[in-house]
Amino acid sequence: MTARPGGKEVNPMIGNMGSADRIVRAAIAVALVWLAFGTGLAGAAFWLALVVGGIFLLTAALGTCPLYRPFGTGTCRR
Repeated sequence: MTARPGGKEVNPMIGNMGSADRIVRAAIAVALVWLAFGTGLAGAAFWLALVVGGIFLLTAALGTCPLYRPFGTGTCRR
């Protein structure tokens, strides 16, 4: 648990992504991985597509986007 200003404790592993966000991220991840392996990308473009696709797939699977946390936002209903 992490203490926030005002004394409120926040669990950093609580999901902050809604199902539509997760589905869109998973679809983009699959497209990027296919782009990396299926189209013959090479060099930096291959690695960029693979890394970004992997990050999107991981965040979709976990239901948490680390970039949402500093802004105090998310796409899930609470």
